[in-house]
Formats: sequence, structure tokens, C-alpha cells
Amino acid sequence: MSMNKNIARLAVTAGLTAALSFGGVMAPVTMAFAEGVPTVATEKGKVFITDPGTAEYADTSFKGIQIFKATVTQNKDEGVWTGDKTLSDIAWANDSVMRAVTTAFDTDEPKPAGFPTDADAKSPQAWAQFIKKHGNDKDGNNVNAGSVLDKIAAALEDSNLTWAKPSGSNKGNFESLDQGYWLFVTDVPSKTGNTDVYTSPIFTIVGGSDVNVAPKKSVPNVTKAVKDDATDATFNKSADSRMDQPIKYQLAGTVASNINTYSTYAYLFTDNLPGSMTVKCDEDGSPIVDVKIDGKTVKADPASGYTKSYSGGVLTVSFVDLKSCVDEKNNAISVNGSSNVTVEYEAKLDSTKIFDDKGKIKDAFQGLVGKPQKNTVTLTYSNNPHGNGIGTTVEHSAYDYTYGIDVTKVGSDDENKGLAGVEFTLQEQGDDGNYIKADGTKTPDSEQAKLTTDASGKINVVGLDEGTYVLTEVKPAPGYNNSHSAGITFTITRGALPADDTTVVNPGCTLANGTDENLVKVAQTNTEAADGKVHLTVTDQQGSGLPLTGLNGVTFTWIAGGAVLCIGVAHLIRSRKQAEESEQE
Repeated sequence: MSMNKNIARLAVTAGLTAALSFGGVMAPVTMAFAEGVPTVATEKGKVFITDPGTAEYADTSFKGIQIFKATVTQNKDEGVWTGDKTLSDIAWANDSVMRAVTTAFDTDEPKPAGFPTDADAKSPQAWAQFIKKHGNDKDGNNVNAGSVLDKIAAALEDSNLTWAKPSGSNKGNFESLDQGYWLFVTDVPSKTGNTDVYTSPIFTIVGGSDVNVAPKKSVPNVTKAVKDDATDATFNKSADSRMDQPIKYQLAGTVASNINTYSTYAYLFTDNLPGSMTVKCDEDGSPIVDVKIDGKTVKADPASGYTKSYSGGVLTVSFVDLKSCVDEKNNAISVNGSSNVTVEYEAKLDSTKIFDDKGKIKDAFQGLVGKPQKNTVTLTYSNNPHGNGIGTTVEHSAYDYTYGIDVTKVGSDDENKGLAGVEFTLQEQGDDGNYIKADGTKTPDSEQAKLTTDASGKINVVGLDEGTYVLTEVKPAPGYNNSHSAGITFTITRGALPADDTTVVNPGCTLANGTDENLVKVAQTNTEAADGKVHLTVTDQQGSGLPLTGLNGVTFTWIAGGAVLCIGVAHLIRSRKQAEESEQE
């Protein structure tokens, strides 16, 4: 739900910003129009609030209220109004408006410069001069939070006064208004469910030339990105990781360009991680985050910074008021319309969540390998300078991929029959002290990480990152040579990522130069079902016997030896019998 902050430091027409000339004296009027023909506007005034460049917001509805009645004078040349407008004969639109405006500053001490005296407390002329003094700011600061115009607008919006509604079907068109000084504000945003935003107050003079206002649009948005350890340089939409490997995520949000018109600005990141992942936390279970505004680290404090939480796979970072944040040295951090807010943290594919106590992938995570692990974030923020409304962006996603290998061990005598009981170890190249277990986690114990082929001659390892690996055969099948005791070096590369976030993809694989491709083969991706794995077939040469010569002589020797053995046994038996007979005599 894409949110815009309909901003408006709306300069209120050229008349207001250039020269809002409140006055009842004709001398300055005559001087102002010395080069033209000053003409009193007698027809109803028209105001058109449009944003031709953003049709998406064309249905935003506005409302208006008259503050002062007045005679409007402007140059008119051959029926065309030109130049600045001047107000004279100023009077309050009605008593209700007068009360709302004049009481807007009751609690202010000291009063703004030029505040009407007690004698002029209700004088429309005095209030017009006061507003003129504080309302003409070419930089748009005349509607900053706490400014004179801001307070007047807030007082009128909080009242139960009757507001003018648009004419016809166009919700920003007002075509029959009395001459004078008017305020326009957003009535109903164009989108439902608090997904649109409100403009800042629009003050303008009605009468004479039509008023055409094009509110500027600022779209607070949020992005989520992940840093790929292959480059470790930039954050991207997707990355790859092995099991239990911490990877860095970044949330980045913008603010309303008219944030200066908000007295407070609430701001909330809501980050949803998949069930396969866990955020890195401290000993107390609080997420470890790095929060910055325009590159300055924000103090973790509920009042002057942010709060954070992590529960049920949801990470939140919340600011009660973004405009009151301080850095770690308690220095105020200035926030403006171009500010950016970032949150960085680490998360991992968590083997304790994915595998059961027997090392098998839980049913909930079948298909994990090669399938994007989708992480989504939304941003919620204040969307009404004079109200408690909030807007929420559309969710933005980042993806983490992990891969696996499927190895089939065969013998050279029959490549269709797998060899059971063959033992391997797997290591990441350059990480010689660690071995990779079947679940993708690492251990320095090679025995614990030993991979043994099953009855079909297969081993499977999941949870692998992009990178180069060495698969070493440590025990061949009986009757076969160990053809790979020096190791098979191969590189896993990210596969072509699909447009959707549900399709499982196979990674690419390349063998190291010099590999005997008669003994190591990579299955072609298009012949395998997409399962996120590299498919290798590894062949061992069958063992062979040495040649035997002189076979007949050997046979004769065995026969002769057997005869001699038989004679010896018979002689032994006869000797023992004779000895026994002699003893009896």
C-alpha cells in the first residue's frame, strides 16, 4: 500500500507568497498597480486543486473555509487578470471563525511578534496584518509546525465549523466562492484504509484570477535489502547464504517532504521474517540493530530515540517522534524532507528451526533448498499534520536463497548402480579447519561431519551458499579404488532467479580445471527437477587382480603337499596305537 505524503507547503497562489497585501488604504493599492488597471473582482472566485502528474491521487477530496471576507483588487487587461491581488474592506467570515482564530494563541507565552493588542483583539484588520507579517515566507516555512498559519489551520480543523465542499465530481474544484482569504485542507484521502496522506494547509486569496494549486507529492517509502557475502559491498534484493551463517539486512525509509509541518512524526518499521530464519539478539533476547538518520547513529531510548522488539518472527523498530531523536552523545539530529532512516541487523537460516533432533528437515521446511526465503517490511508513519492519522506503505521484500548438493556414487563397471557405504567429507575452499555436515552447518570434527552414501549410493547436503567446495572421498566401496582421495573441487553459482517468489531454482555448477569429467559429471539442469541442488555423479574405478603365472606347477605343489600331509597324519595315528599296546603288556 504505497503511501504518499501529500505535502503542501503550498504557497498558496502567487498572490499570497509574492505579496499578500492586506490593506484598506488606497494609496498603496494605487502604487502596487501603477503599471496596470486595478479592477475590483465582482464575480465568484474559483479554486482548482489538482495534481496533473499524479493521476493516482486525483480523487483526493478537499474542503475549504473562508477566514476573511474582503474586496479583492487585481490588474485586469482586456479581460485577463494579471499581477498580485490586494485585499481591502476586510471582515471576519463569521463569528465562529473569529473565535476559532483568535483563541488559537491563548496558551502561547510569549505571543508571536505583532500579536493584536487587547484593544484590537477581534479586529479583522489587526489580525490580517498579523497574519501577513508571519505568512509570507518564500521557502514555505510559513506553514511549519507551530507557525502562525499552522496554529490557525489546526484551530479551524479542530472546530465544528461548516466547510465548503467541491463543486461537481472533481474533488479539488471549488467554483463559486466568495471573495476573501481562504484555507483549504484535505478532507478525505483518495485511498481507503489510511493508505493515503493529507496535504499541509493551503492558504490563498479567492477572487479575480482563478487559483490553481498543484500540491507537491512526497511518497514516504521503504525498501528492504540483503548484503551478499560474495561481494560484501552493497545491499541488494537477494543474496545466498549457508545454514547458520549470519547475513546483513537493511531497512531504509524516507519521510514526508513536509515533515516540517508536523509537530511530531511517528515512524514504525515492521519486519516479517520467514519461519526458517532467526534475528541475532543479545543475551536478553533483544534484537541487535544499528539505527541511523542520515548516517548518524540514533540513541536507543524510548523518549529521544527508538524502541525495538523481536517476537514471533517479527522485528519492530518504533519511533514515537522521529523529529526528537538524538545521537549517542545526546546531540539533536535534524530531520528534513530529504532525510533517510536506516535499520541494519543480522539474521540467519536457523538449523535448530529447520531440522528435527534426528537431523531430518521438518515437514514445514520441505522445499527450503532453492526456494526464496521471503522477508517483508512495511513502514507506518504519521500522515496528517493536524491529526493522529497514520499511513502504511506497501510491503517491500528481500530474498535469501540456499542450495544443496546431491551426489550419486557409482562404479566404473556399472554406472547405473549406486555404491553404498562410501565415505566423504565436504569443505568450503579456504576453510580447511572446518567440515560441512549434511545439514549445512560446520564443525572442526571430520568424523562428525563424515558423509556416507546410502543404499542407493547417494549423499545429500543442504544449506550451502554460493562458493567453491572440495568433496573428498575418504573410504571407497569394497573392490573399488579411491579415485577421488585428492578431492573434487566445484563451484556453486546462483541460478537464474524467477520473477515470482515461489519457484524453486537449481544453482549452477562448474568443475575445477583438470577434473576428469569421465569420473565426475554434473547433471544438466534442464534434465533434473528443480530442487535447488547441484547434481553430481562420481565414479570410482573398479579394483583389478594381478596376473598369476605357472598355474600348473602351483597346482602340483598343492596336490603333493596334501599327500604328504595325509601320510604324516596316518603315521602319527599308528605310532600312538603301538605305544598304547606296549603299555598294556
